[in-house]
Amino acid sequence: MRVTGQSVTAAFLTLTAIIGYALTPAAAARGSAVPPGPRAPVPPVIRWTPCPEDDEVQCGTMRVPVDWSAPLGAPIDLALARRPATDPARRIGVLMVNPGGPGASAVTMALDTEFFSAEVRARFDIVGLDPRGVGRSSPILCDQNVVDAKPSPLVVTPDGFAALAAYNQRLAADCESRSGAVFRHADTLSVVRDTEEARIALGEQQISYYGASYGSLIGQQYGELYPDRLRALVLDSVMDHTAGVDDFLGRTAEAAQDAFDEFVAWCARDTRCVLRGQDIRAIWSRLMQQARAGELVNPYDPPSRLGVWELMGAAFSAFYDPQWYSFAHYIKEASNPEPAAVARRGPGLLDLTPYSFPAVICQDWALPVGTFEEYRKRLDTLAVKAPQVLASPLALTAATGCLGWTGTPANPQRPVPPAAGPVLVVNSRHDPATPYAWARQLTRRLGARARLLTYDGWGHVAYSHSPCVRAAADRYLTTLALPAIGASCPGVEPAPYGVG
Repeated sequence: MRVTGQSVTAAFLTLTAIIGYALTPAAAARGSAVPPGPRAPVPPVIRWTPCPEDDEVQCGTMRVPVDWSAPLGAPIDLALARRPATDPARRIGVLMVNPGGPGASAVTMALDTEFFSAEVRARFDIVGLDPRGVGRSSPILCDQNVVDAKPSPLVVTPDGFAALAAYNQRLAADCESRSGAVFRHADTLSVVRDTEEARIALGEQQISYYGASYGSLIGQQYGELYPDRLRALVLDSVMDHTAGVDDFLGRTAEAAQDAFDEFVAWCARDTRCVLRGQDIRAIWSRLMQQARAGELVNPYDPPSRLGVWELMGAAFSAFYDPQWYSFAHYIKEASNPEPAAVARRGPGLLDLTPYSFPAVICQDWALPVGTFEEYRKRLDTLAVKAPQVLASPLALTAATGCLGWTGTPANPQRPVPPAAGPVLVVNSRHDPATPYAWARQLTRRLGARARLLTYDGWGHVAYSHSPCVRAAADRYLTTLALPAIGASCPGVEPAPYGVG
């Protein structure tokens, strides 16, 4: 799950045993399940230079231990970007940001001049810290050919199930061999400790935090470990880090199906939908049947074929913004493809690609899908919940991506303690990736100091879709005033690209 001013995409987290710690009084009083860990052996220092992309933004590096349970061990370098407040006389402090993924760059988010409002940019230094293993922070790299060889999780035989586990082992071995120790220490609690080191290096007594999608998990756990250091916390499109495997898969499948249903309802009311007046569910069913038979031509890359997994992914990706107009054209063209021959990309030379997703997920979550028979029952259950989309491709990738991995997650799911300060939770009612139900659950668990602002609209990451949400979040960040209980913002239907 990730976001920038121009795009939105998807997200999840973990950590190992900690020694030599001491609970802060606030954390002890709240019964924190995971105490703060040991400090780095030397005070953190950030070395700043002008960013090559924008000399008004400062780019920096900071060195931290790769393994926070061994602070005297090997270090890694982390990358940051700081966009100074444009109105220093009214500066409030630092707003740390993370766009999610896992795998999206917070440095890129800080460089973005469009995502945050002019008022937020005036009042805060916006600081993005690329999480360890991501972006410019000692990135986890893998062979692109191995990444591309991922089999579909929609396995139908025990051999296919075993092959999926074998592939995960092959991918992990490849990524670890190219990335080093950071591969096994990419969990979110380690990122939280990195964030605290950044606060110290920035010289701030407190920080404010905006976390979108998977970045919301960083914000949740920072607030849990360092409540006294957090001035304000916005959690936009939230992860529920208490969800077991069936809730994780089930809720996300329902959210993906809801997004499909909303697309169908939109097409029935918008005269510009190229499928208006047609039975979209029947058309989609025929496309799925063709995909199962291996007969569905990719309308944008003929003569290659689309399987069921690829078709599911096309729908899920379209619902992020959402891109309803484009998706309607996609379905129309897939139903009536024009034959064409194009050159196919071969394996070629070694091509490394950043790919931190499984390293983070498999350290942050325990999502056992069971034996092949148990997994097939789960897939069948999901298909009942989501008859058109079958499951959330993102959630299914996360759950099955750890098959075959050795060891246990470092930062598995656990109860969420009450928030120590005011927290603003924001979620779209029709978010395809982070279910609205998760936002409601998390708000209840955070307690009386948390407030849920509902965006009665569509897409992932509400701040980027609704002026109303943006105004409420900005007001909270600058004044700490939370919206009223039960507050909501009206949906804003997307326009075709180039319109509006």
